[in-house]
Amino acid sequence: METLGIMQVALFVLVTAVIFVVKAVKVVPQQHAWVVERLGRFHASLAPGLNIVLPFIDRVAYRHLLKEIPLDVPSQICITRDNTQLQVDGILYFQVTDPRLASYGSSDYLVAITQLAQTTLRSVIGKMELDKTFEERDDINRAVVAALDEAAASWGVKVLRYEIKDLTPPKEILHAMQAQITAEREKRALIAASEGRKQEQINIATGEREAFIQRSEGEKQAAINQAQGEATAVITVAEATAQAIHQIAQAIQSPGGMDAVNLKVAEKYVEAFAGVAKQGNTLILPGNMAEIGSMVAAAMSIVKAQR
Repeated sequence: METLGIMQVALFVLVTAVIFVVKAVKVVPQQHAWVVERLGRFHASLAPGLNIVLPFIDRVAYRHLLKEIPLDVPSQICITRDNTQLQVDGILYFQVTDPRLASYGSSDYLVAITQLAQTTLRSVIGKMELDKTFEERDDINRAVVAALDEAAASWGVKVLRYEIKDLTPPKEILHAMQAQITAEREKRALIAASEGRKQEQINIATGEREAFIQRSEGEKQAAINQAQGEATAVITVAEATAQAIHQIAQAIQSPGGMDAVNLKVAEKYVEAFAGVAKQGNTLILPGNMAEIGSMVAAAMSIVKAQR
């Protein structure tokens, strides 16, 4: 009986020791932080790895994930500056940086940053017109992040970024925007077509002008070439005539040259009378045929005078 009692006591001590060890040893995973309370008050934040606490005195009250966490912000209706309803939803990325503040700074920091994101988004969009909300998404995102980061610092949370997923206007506004876009595209198409026709007319006019200039330049050059050719021909004929006269003069001055001239003049005179006799039915002759010799002599005297 005593042996059985000793075994029971030993078993009880062993179970108690096991329970004590299990309660005392805490293994915290990587990128996690556990908040320990001792007798209801904050005691410490357990870092990743093996940690020892006092069983039945210390209690793990909160477990926080230190990774970046995406939080879906529910869709809501916002009113723009020009009184247009706009349905907006987005996603928020945050990270727990202070486990103690995340545990005691707010009763529920997830709800707190979600509500603050929605109210900040309504405030920012309310300052913009509808068209600007589509153009300035980055400005909206930065404004929401700045407001959240300032408020969430007391909650032990760091807001990293906010992204708008959808901006959905009412169907009537959406149809009007689509009609406006279609009209703008048609307007740009008409402008592009008119610019094309304008450029075509300019190109045609420029081509015709250049062609006319080329033709006039060609005609001008042809006239210049023709004038230069005629001038060259005249000069050549004049030079040839002068050369012939010079050669005749040299021939006359040479021995026997005058006799040749006399003979040539007499032959031409006789040929002239012969031609007159062939061309007409009537022939007029001098009354004294002996005068032919005197006429030849007169012609020769003219030649001599020219010398």
